[in-house]
Amino acid sequence: MSDQKVVLRSTREIQKMRRAGIVVWLAHQRVAAMIGLDVTTEAINAQIKQTFIDYDAIPLFLNYPPGSKTPFPAETCVSINEQVVHGIPGKRKLRNGDIISVDTGCKIDGWCGDAAVTHVIGTVPANIQDLIQVTRQSLIAAFEAMKSCQRWSEVATKMQTVARAKKMGIVEELVGHGIGKKLHEPPDVPNYLADHWQGDFQLRPGMVVAVEPMINLGTHRVKTDRDGWTIVTADRKYSAHFEHTIAMTKEGPIRLTGEPTEAELSEIGRPSWLGPADAWFLW
Repeated sequence: MSDQKVVLRSTREIQKMRRAGIVVWLAHQRVAAMIGLDVTTEAINAQIKQTFIDYDAIPLFLNYPPGSKTPFPAETCVSINEQVVHGIPGKRKLRNGDIISVDTGCKIDGWCGDAAVTHVIGTVPANIQDLIQVTRQSLIAAFEAMKSCQRWSEVATKMQTVARAKKMGIVEELVGHGIGKKLHEPPDVPNYLADHWQGDFQLRPGMVVAVEPMINLGTHRVKTDRDGWTIVTADRKYSAHFEHTIAMTKEGPIRLTGEPTEAELSEIGRPSWLGPADAWFLW
Protein backbone atom coordinates (compact mmCIF):
# COMPACT_ATOMS: atom_id res chain seq x y z
CA MET A 1 0.00 0.00 0.00
CA SER A 2 1.20 3.52 -0.78
CA ASP A 3 0.30 6.83 0.82
CA GLN A 4 -2.10 9.05 -1.07
CA LYS A 5 -0.96 12.59 -1.83
CA VAL A 6 -2.18 14.70 1.10
CA VAL A 7 -1.72 18.40 1.83
CA LEU A 8 -0.78 18.97 5.48
CA ARG A 9 -2.26 22.07 7.09
CA SER A 10 -0.52 24.46 9.44
CA THR A 11 -1.82 25.23 12.92
CA ARG A 12 -3.03 28.59 11.63
CA GLU A 13 -4.89 26.98 8.74
CA ILE A 14 -6.53 24.45 11.06
CA GLN A 15 -7.67 27.33 13.26
CA LYS A 16 -9.31 28.90 10.21
CA MET A 17 -11.04 25.61 9.41
CA ARG A 18 -12.33 25.56 12.98
CA ARG A 19 -14.42 28.66 12.21
CA ALA A 20 -16.20 26.85 9.40
CA GLY A 21 -16.56 23.82 11.65
CA ILE A 22 -18.27 25.85 14.36
CA VAL A 23 -20.77 27.29 11.88
CA VAL A 24 -21.56 23.77 10.67
CA TRP A 25 -21.99 22.76 14.33
CA LEU A 26 -24.36 25.71 14.84
CA ALA A 27 -26.39 24.67 11.80
CA HIS A 28 -26.83 21.21 13.32
CA GLN A 29 -27.85 22.73 16.67
CA ARG A 30 -30.51 24.75 14.88
CA VAL A 31 -31.86 21.63 13.19
CA ALA A 32 -31.84 19.61 16.42
CA ALA A 33 -33.95 22.32 18.08
CA MET A 34 -36.70 22.26 15.42
CA ILE A 35 -36.77 18.73 14.04
CA GLY A 36 -39.82 16.60 14.81
CA LEU A 37 -43.15 15.27 13.59
CA ASP A 38 -44.59 16.95 10.47
CA VAL A 39 -41.49 19.06 9.88
CA THR A 40 -40.63 19.07 6.17
CA THR A 41 -37.19 18.36 4.83
CA GLU A 42 -37.21 21.70 3.02
CA ALA A 43 -37.82 23.43 6.38
CA ILE A 44 -34.71 21.73 7.73
CA ASN A 45 -32.74 22.97 4.74
CA ALA A 46 -34.11 26.50 5.30
CA GLN A 47 -32.77 26.57 8.87
CA ILE A 48 -29.31 25.57 7.70
CA LYS A 49 -29.41 28.04 4.83
CA GLN A 50 -30.25 30.84 7.26
CA THR A 51 -27.40 29.86 9.58
CA PHE A 52 -24.94 30.10 6.72
CA ILE A 53 -26.37 33.47 5.72
CA ASP A 54 -26.01 34.71 9.31
CA TYR A 55 -22.28 33.97 9.26
CA ASP A 56 -21.53 34.90 5.63
CA ALA A 57 -20.66 31.27 4.96
CA ILE A 58 -20.69 29.72 1.52
CA PRO A 59 -22.73 26.47 1.38
CA LEU A 60 -20.62 23.66 0.00
CA PHE A 61 -23.38 21.40 -1.27
CA LEU A 62 -25.52 23.89 -3.22
CA ASN A 63 -24.83 23.55 -6.97
CA TYR A 64 -22.20 20.86 -6.35
CA PRO A 65 -20.22 19.80 -8.29
CA PRO A 66 -19.39 22.99 -10.17
CA GLY A 67 -20.15 22.78 -13.86
CA SER A 68 -22.40 19.73 -13.53
CA LYS A 69 -25.50 19.42 -15.72
CA THR A 70 -27.42 18.25 -12.64
CA PRO A 71 -25.86 19.99 -9.61
CA PHE A 72 -27.20 19.35 -6.13
CA PRO A 73 -30.10 21.78 -5.62
CA ALA A 74 -29.90 22.54 -1.87
CA GLU A 75 -27.62 23.49 1.00
CA THR A 76 -28.27 20.23 2.83
CA CYS A 77 -28.53 16.51 2.11
CA VAL A 78 -31.57 15.23 4.03
CA SER A 79 -31.89 11.45 3.81
CA ILE A 80 -34.76 9.46 5.36
CA ASN A 81 -34.92 5.79 6.36
CA GLU A 82 -33.56 3.69 3.47
CA GLN A 83 -31.91 6.77 1.95
CA VAL A 84 -28.21 6.58 2.79
CA VAL A 85 -26.98 10.00 1.67
CA HIS A 86 -27.63 12.81 -0.82
CA GLY A 87 -31.38 13.05 -0.23
CA ILE A 88 -32.88 16.21 -1.76
CA PRO A 89 -34.98 18.42 0.57
CA GLY A 90 -38.63 18.86 -0.38
CA LYS A 91 -42.23 18.76 0.82
CA ARG A 92 -41.96 15.39 2.59
CA LYS A 93 -43.04 15.54 6.25
CA LEU A 94 -41.33 13.56 8.97
CA ARG A 95 -43.40 10.81 10.57
CA ASN A 96 -43.17 8.77 13.76
CA GLY A 97 -40.65 5.99 13.25
CA ASP A 98 -38.54 7.82 10.67
CA ILE A 99 -34.82 8.30 11.00
CA ILE A 100 -33.29 11.24 9.17
CA SER A 101 -29.67 11.94 8.30
CA VAL A 102 -28.75 15.61 7.96
CA ASP A 103 -25.46 16.30 6.18
CA THR A 104 -24.16 19.78 5.43
CA GLY A 105 -21.01 21.85 5.05
CA CYS A 106 -19.84 25.40 4.49
CA LYS A 107 -16.78 27.46 3.60
CA ILE A 108 -15.59 30.54 5.50
CA ASP A 109 -12.60 32.61 4.39
CA GLY A 110 -11.68 29.87 1.93
CA TRP A 111 -11.77 26.96 4.41
CA CYS A 112 -14.30 24.13 4.67
CA GLY A 113 -16.17 22.18 7.33
CA ASP A 114 -18.50 19.19 6.88
CA ALA A 115 -20.56 17.11 9.33
CA ALA A 116 -23.58 14.79 9.47
CA VAL A 117 -25.99 13.53 12.13
CA THR A 118 -28.81 10.97 12.11
CA HIS A 119 -31.89 11.83 14.19
CA VAL A 120 -34.76 9.62 15.36
CA ILE A 121 -38.31 10.90 14.93
CA GLY A 122 -40.64 9.67 17.68
CA THR A 123 -40.10 6.04 18.58
CA VAL A 124 -38.39 3.32 16.57
CA PRO A 125 -37.89 -0.42 17.09
CA ALA A 126 -34.89 -1.72 19.02
CA ASN A 127 -33.03 -2.79 15.87
CA ILE A 128 -33.23 0.76 14.48
CA GLN A 129 -31.99 2.14 17.79
CA ASP A 130 -29.08 -0.30 17.51
CA LEU A 131 -28.35 0.95 13.99
CA ILE A 132 -28.12 4.55 15.21
CA GLN A 133 -25.94 3.59 18.15
CA VAL A 134 -23.61 1.39 16.10
CA THR A 135 -23.08 4.13 13.50
CA ARG A 136 -22.37 6.73 16.17
CA GLN A 137 -20.03 4.33 17.96
CA SER A 138 -18.18 3.68 14.71
CA LEU A 139 -17.37 7.39 14.46
CA ILE A 140 -16.37 7.52 18.11
CA ALA A 141 -14.15 4.46 17.63
CA ALA A 142 -12.42 6.20 14.71
CA PHE A 143 -11.73 9.34 16.74
CA GLU A 144 -10.37 7.36 19.68
CA ALA A 145 -8.22 5.18 17.41
CA MET A 146 -6.71 8.25 15.76
CA LYS A 147 -5.10 9.09 19.11
CA SER A 148 -2.75 6.12 18.90
CA CYS A 149 -2.92 4.44 15.47
CA GLN A 150 -0.22 5.13 12.91
CA ARG A 151 -2.09 4.32 9.69
CA TRP A 152 -5.68 4.66 8.53
CA SER A 153 -5.99 0.92 7.92
CA GLU A 154 -5.72 0.42 11.69
CA VAL A 155 -8.52 2.93 12.28
CA ALA A 156 -10.72 1.43 9.56
CA THR A 157 -10.30 -2.01 11.11
CA LYS A 158 -11.64 -0.73 14.43
CA MET A 159 -14.56 0.98 12.70
CA GLN A 160 -15.63 -2.13 10.82
CA THR A 161 -15.35 -4.24 13.96
CA VAL A 162 -18.07 -2.12 15.59
CA ALA A 163 -20.52 -2.67 12.71
CA ARG A 164 -19.75 -6.30 11.99
CA ALA A 165 -20.18 -7.24 15.64
CA LYS A 166 -23.87 -6.41 15.07
CA LYS A 167 -23.90 -7.97 11.57
CA MET A 168 -24.70 -4.64 9.90
CA GLY A 169 -23.68 -3.59 6.41
CA ILE A 170 -20.90 -1.03 5.94
CA VAL A 171 -21.36 1.03 2.80
CA GLU A 172 -18.29 0.58 0.59
CA GLU A 173 -19.19 2.62 -2.50
CA LEU A 174 -19.07 5.84 -0.46
CA VAL A 175 -16.25 6.85 1.88
CA GLY A 176 -14.95 9.80 3.85
CA HIS A 177 -12.45 12.25 2.38
CA GLY A 178 -9.78 14.80 2.94
CA ILE A 179 -11.04 18.37 3.31
CA GLY A 180 -9.48 21.82 3.34
CA LYS A 181 -9.71 24.46 0.63
CA LYS A 182 -12.16 22.16 -1.15
CA LEU A 183 -14.93 19.89 0.12
CA HIS A 184 -13.32 16.79 -1.35
CA GLU A 185 -9.55 16.41 -1.28
CA PRO A 186 -7.20 13.42 -0.97
CA PRO A 187 -7.14 11.01 0.73
CA ASP A 188 -10.10 8.65 0.44
CA VAL A 189 -11.11 7.69 3.99
CA PRO A 190 -13.01 4.37 4.06
CA ASN A 191 -14.92 3.01 7.03
CA TYR A 192 -13.82 -0.56 6.42
CA LEU A 193 -10.73 -2.54 5.47
CA ALA A 194 -10.92 -4.55 2.27
CA ASP A 195 -8.36 -6.44 0.25
CA HIS A 196 -9.07 -4.38 -2.85
CA TRP A 197 -8.35 -1.03 -1.15
CA GLN A 198 -4.81 0.09 -1.97
CA GLY A 199 -4.89 3.63 -0.59
CA ASP A 200 -3.65 3.29 2.97
CA PHE A 201 -2.00 6.39 4.46
CA GLN A 202 -0.09 7.45 7.52
CA LEU A 203 -1.77 9.67 10.11
CA ARG A 204 0.34 12.82 10.44
CA PRO A 205 -0.08 16.19 12.15
CA GLY A 206 -1.66 18.66 9.74
CA MET A 207 -3.91 16.08 8.08
CA VAL A 208 -7.61 16.98 8.05
CA VAL A 209 -10.23 14.39 7.12
CA ALA A 210 -14.00 14.06 7.11
CA VAL A 211 -14.75 10.72 8.77
CA GLU A 212 -18.27 9.54 7.98
CA PRO A 213 -19.45 5.99 8.65
CA MET A 214 -22.56 5.01 6.67
CA ILE A 215 -24.02 1.78 8.04
CA ASN A 216 -27.03 -0.19 6.85
CA LEU A 217 -29.37 -2.41 8.81
CA GLY A 218 -29.14 -5.02 6.05
CA THR A 219 -26.94 -5.36 2.99
CA HIS A 220 -23.97 -3.05 2.42
CA ARG A 221 -25.06 -2.63 -1.19
CA VAL A 222 -26.57 0.64 -2.39
CA LYS A 223 -27.97 2.14 -5.57
CA THR A 224 -28.89 5.56 -6.94
CA ASP A 225 -32.56 6.55 -6.92
CA ARG A 226 -34.43 8.00 -9.87
CA ASP A 227 -33.61 11.61 -8.99
CA GLY A 228 -29.98 10.93 -9.87
CA TRP A 229 -28.71 12.00 -6.45
CA THR A 230 -30.29 10.06 -3.60
CA ILE A 231 -28.38 6.91 -2.62
CA VAL A 232 -30.60 4.17 -1.15
CA THR A 233 -29.97 0.74 0.31
CA ALA A 234 -30.40 -2.06 -2.21
CA ASP A 235 -32.76 -3.93 0.13
CA ARG A 236 -34.60 -0.77 1.25
CA LYS A 237 -33.70 -1.32 4.90
CA TYR A 238 -32.76 1.65 7.07
CA SER A 239 -29.36 3.36 6.97
CA ALA A 240 -27.61 5.79 9.36
CA HIS A 241 -24.82 8.34 8.86
CA PHE A 242 -22.60 10.31 11.25
CA GLU A 243 -19.69 12.57 10.33
CA HIS A 244 -17.14 14.94 11.83
CA THR A 245 -14.32 16.93 10.26
CA ILE A 246 -11.25 15.87 12.24
CA ALA A 247 -7.79 17.44 12.27
CA MET A 248 -4.65 15.61 13.32
CA THR A 249 -2.39 17.78 15.49
CA LYS A 250 0.77 17.14 17.49
CA GLU A 251 -1.46 16.85 20.56
CA GLY A 252 -3.79 14.37 18.85
CA PRO A 253 -7.04 14.53 16.85
CA ILE A 254 -9.54 17.36 17.33
CA ARG A 255 -13.10 17.56 16.00
CA LEU A 256 -13.27 20.77 14.02
CA THR A 257 -17.06 20.35 13.81
CA GLY A 258 -17.34 19.47 17.51
CA GLU A 259 -18.89 21.59 20.26
CA PRO A 260 -17.17 24.96 20.76
CA THR A 261 -16.08 26.64 23.95
CA GLU A 262 -17.91 29.76 25.06
CA ALA A 263 -14.79 31.74 24.11
CA GLU A 264 -14.95 30.36 20.57
CA LEU A 265 -18.65 31.18 20.34
CA SER A 266 -18.02 34.69 21.58
CA GLU A 267 -15.34 35.20 18.95
CA ILE A 268 -17.48 34.03 16.06
CA GLY A 269 -20.68 35.57 17.43
CA ARG A 270 -22.97 33.59 19.72
CA PRO A 271 -26.47 33.46 18.19
CA SER A 272 -29.38 34.54 20.38
CA TRP A 273 -31.29 31.31 19.68
CA LEU A 274 -28.56 29.00 21.01
CA GLY A 275 -29.31 27.60 24.45
CA PRO A 276 -26.88 26.84 27.30
CA ALA A 277 -24.20 24.19 26.94
CA ASP A 278 -26.15 21.57 28.88
CA ALA A 279 -28.87 21.75 26.21
CA TRP A 280 -26.57 21.32 23.21
CA PHE A 281 -27.08 18.40 20.85
CA LEU A 282 -23.87 16.34 21.01
CA TRP A 283 -22.74 13.57 18.70
